[in-house]
Amino acid sequence: MELRLPPRRPREPVPPQPLEADAVRELRLRCALATPGDTARGMFFRGILDTVRRIGGSGMEQLCRQSLPEKRYVDFFSYPISQFLPLAYQAAGLLAGHCGGMAAAHRVMGQKAAHDFLESVAGRTMLMLAYDEPRLLLGQLPAGFLAAVSYGERSMVWTGPRGGRFVMKRDFMPAAYHEGVLRAALEAVGARDLVVQGRELGLLDTEYALSWR
Repeated sequence: MELRLPPRRPREPVPPQPLEADAVRELRLRCALATPGDTARGMFFRGILDTVRRIGGSGMEQLCRQSLPEKRYVDFFSYPISQFLPLAYQAAGLLAGHCGGMAAAHRVMGQKAAHDFLESVAGRTMLMLAYDEPRLLLGQLPAGFLAAVSYGERSMVWTGPRGGRFVMKRDFMPAAYHEGVLRAALEAVGARDLVVQGRELGLLDTEYALSWR
């Protein structure tokens, strides 16, 4: 499965965008709701750092690494989401000028997260059991998330043979990030004319309208 990223570097340098006040406030609120038991796999930390390096260069990657408490993240070790959230928001601010805004940067990072997970043993098993059928993949996604993060509840509500709503409760990532995750996952099983539209129901609750052919 090929991951499509924005160009590595623009011809003219694009300065990092400082986080807007709303983004800073949202980040603080999300972090305040996290507990020590809320964790994400190391592959997602490494995926963000790799994305920042590939799009923005090694200098931007080092900026992100300076704020991390760990020098090395192991793919299937678990690390606090309270460390991951600041990294994701910082990276989104750094990449916003390259990707077309912070939301677009979150989508790119979400696509990378899905790509990396689907390349893992657990992800390859999901793809094998999906038989290139989006419905089968979506049916497995709630369990798949539990292999990736320790928190939250997910469910699929079908509205037709090729559409429905994927509902997430108590998930710490912004809607745009999971728009990227879901799009990459469905593209991996051949979904075409894909629509993924997130809607926030609360700070940690979202639903995603999905359709394809």
